Amino acid sequence: MGEHDSGASKFAYFLAGIGFGAALALLFAPRTGEETRDLIGAKATQGKEYVTAKSKEMREQAEQFVEKAKDMVAQQKEQLSAALEAGKQAYHEEKAKTQTP
Repeated sequence: MGEHDSGASKFAYFLAGIGFGAALALLFAPRTGEETRDLIGAKATQGKEYVTAKSKEMREQAEQFVEKAKDMVAQQKEQLSAALEAGKQAYHEEKAKTQTP
């Protein structure tokens, strides 16, 4: 789990770096105030769309993971149930053998 947390924090730092770099570029760019505001608005919209798309992608991946986990649990439950039934049957067979002279 540590690797996943590290990857998430690296991604957060990456996004923060992009935002910081974009802000510096906008502050030092030779544009008029209106052009700069328009550019900031466009970049903010792009950023919002990117974050929305990434969060949707991550949500879908999490849903897939949960479904796989549910399937694995159901499969393990079936295997354990079959093993329990086989154990019960073997127990009853052995018990019947020992009771019959």
